Amino acid sequence: MWNKIATGIIRYRIMWVVLVLASTLFMAYEANKIELSYQFARILPSTDPVEKEYQDFRKLFGEDGSVMVIGWQDPQLFEVNKFRDWCKLTQRIRETDGIKSVLSLANLQKAVRNDSLRQFDFEPVIRQIPSTQSEVDSLKKEILNLPIYEGLVLNSESNATLIVITFNDKELNSKRRLTIVSDIEAIAEEFAVKYSTDLHYSGMPYIRTVNMKKISGEMQLFMGLAVFVTLLILWAFFRSFRLTLLSIVVVLIGVVFSVGTLHLFGYKITALTGLIPPLLIVIGVPNCVFLINKYQSELRDNKTKDDAIREMIRQIGLSTFLANTTTAIGFGVFYFTNSSLLVEFGVVAAISVMVTYVLCLMLLPITLHYMSVPKARHMKHLDGKWAAGFLRTVNKLVHYRRKEIYISMVVMIIVSAYGMTKIETIGYVVDDLPKKDIVYTDLRFFEKNFHGVLPFEVMIDTKSKNGVFGDQAKTLYKIKALQSEMAKFPEFSAPVSVVQGSRFLYQAYRGGDAKYFALPGVLELAKLTGYVEGKQGASRQINSFLNEDKSVTRVSFQMADVGSEKIKELMNQIRPKIDSIFSPEQYKVSLTGHSLVFLKSNDYLLSNLYESLLIAIVLIAIVGMVLFRSIPIILLSKLPCLIPLALTAGIMGYFGIYFKPTTILIFSITFGIASDGTVYFLTRYRQEIYEKGMSPSQAITNSIFGTGLSMIYTAVILFCGFIIFAASSFGGTAAMGVMVSVTLLVAMCTNLILLPALLLSIAKRQGKDVKPS
Repeated sequence: MWNKIATGIIRYRIMWVVLVLASTLFMAYEANKIELSYQFARILPSTDPVEKEYQDFRKLFGEDGSVMVIGWQDPQLFEVNKFRDWCKLTQRIRETDGIKSVLSLANLQKAVRNDSLRQFDFEPVIRQIPSTQSEVDSLKKEILNLPIYEGLVLNSESNATLIVITFNDKELNSKRRLTIVSDIEAIAEEFAVKYSTDLHYSGMPYIRTVNMKKISGEMQLFMGLAVFVTLLILWAFFRSFRLTLLSIVVVLIGVVFSVGTLHLFGYKITALTGLIPPLLIVIGVPNCVFLINKYQSELRDNKTKDDAIREMIRQIGLSTFLANTTTAIGFGVFYFTNSSLLVEFGVVAAISVMVTYVLCLMLLPITLHYMSVPKARHMKHLDGKWAAGFLRTVNKLVHYRRKEIYISMVVMIIVSAYGMTKIETIGYVVDDLPKKDIVYTDLRFFEKNFHGVLPFEVMIDTKSKNGVFGDQAKTLYKIKALQSEMAKFPEFSAPVSVVQGSRFLYQAYRGGDAKYFALPGVLELAKLTGYVEGKQGASRQINSFLNEDKSVTRVSFQMADVGSEKIKELMNQIRPKIDSIFSPEQYKVSLTGHSLVFLKSNDYLLSNLYESLLIAIVLIAIVGMVLFRSIPIILLSKLPCLIPLALTAGIMGYFGIYFKPTTILIFSITFGIASDGTVYFLTRYRQEIYEKGMSPSQAITNSIFGTGLSMIYTAVILFCGFIIFAASSFGGTAAMGVMVSVTLLVAMCTNLILLPALLLSIAKRQGKDVKPS
């Protein structure tokens, strides 16, 4: 079969080149249209109960992560010049295109009781920007007399204040969001520079914007680093500019196909799909190394150029096909997660790996056919003394020190297993950023002064029309009890709800004194209702927290980025309190919002790690059946791939690296790539046993020396290729790069040492002679 493939590639080379060129131009055209994703990354499948509740909430009340905040802390907050410019800043932000509303000290409203019309009139606290200090002092007293704003836009104890900016939904999930955030920052920084003060920025639109800019920049950085590193290593190995350039060009064509595939599938660049191009360079180059090494080895055995090319395809074609298949499986298993974020990444990465393999298999032989035979100095690397010495040591170990190898592996497994018990599954919204990153430090400012900025929503379904206000407003009093319980948790901000709105209006109803900022009794509430029903002003304010028939309402909080484990603890404490206030038979109370979705997403990814890894092991084992129809060999050959994963997990436990979305990806991906070495070695061993009739001992020796050099080269390329991700400003991506690099380096050692030792032990158990000749 592979002889026919080799002949077909060379015989119809012009046709293949034209086909590749045409398809590359088409894919380049498609790739040119690729866009960044501005949507919030959805990890949970649409069928998940938490995701369904969140989507139900969004349908009723809109996007919960549409608020950006600007914070300022200054003891002279109410100094006339600063206050005037703060008011002007608010006005300028409000005039920015794409902004739905702005709330700050500059545009607070108060309610005034109008008995003649039996309604509330809403008036601005600041009718015009004050010009004197006495005016500002008067306004300060009036603002402090409105408790509803305490904790929302003002912390009077710490002299901190906010500008709360709500984005239009259309701009929130479009490229325009980046421009809006930049415009707002530019306007705000004029104020900061003028008064030599620090302003703090946060909120989901801001965090998402900063992260997207980082992702875009890092994608280009990693592409450049991947090309540079692989060029450097290939040159060090081959000492040939032509072969180095050829390898890189072939793999870059694969990158073009990957980005084009993204667009053809209707996908966009996300935090994960943005990793595919640099990953493909690192993963694709080893194909070239194995093919070129085999080609040059055949030339050294005095074969003609075309015969060497055919032998290269015949002997390496199957092993590289199976190796790339195992790598593709490592990515492709993410399809079974049903998470759109992971499915997009897994499907495109798997397809791209196989496409790149096909490109290497076609373009390398065709190009080598037209190139002159390499000179002796270009093949010197095949005689590398350091590599030969290492491989001789390996050969002695597997023949004479198998017991010591197994003891070492057992010790490694035990040590790793203990480390694995220390792993924690904790995720934070901004935990991928360094502790000194401005996004991280600004978020801590808001947590200190306003308890956080992450959306947390309580959606209350009364199951009956007008249930929020009906039956003597019992639901309102229950919401009041809920808010009192939530106030005991410092992780949550002051609430925004119909109860807070009712307190605000009752204060106005009783003349404006702050002591009346309270939920009145039933009789007083009935009087208050007469001033609200049918009136546009007050009714509109309250209705933003109600559905159409007033059967469902929301209580909105902001919370600190406490991490997924802490959120679990909080939910376990809050849920019983909610159930004791709202009878589950009468009410359906949903806890939702970005914070809860994030928590469930982290847990979902962890559960899918085990599922994906198990599927990968089964599928790769099936691939192994192509080589050997021996259950012991198939099962034991997985150990050289699984032990490095266990070691990596142990290292994560010892060094306090959490399981989170980016680090969870390590295991399925590296298992697929680590299986490549297993496939290469088993393929050569099979050839030595069945095609050449060698004894197990001689077959092992020939396999070690026949594949060892390419496996070492590949390990070096993969190590250096993945370690570039350590330069990422995202902690998870950096950890992934380091962990994958270490895992693949260990996998090279286990595939070269443990795997042949196991094969010899199996042969000995089968009664075959395993003594070296």
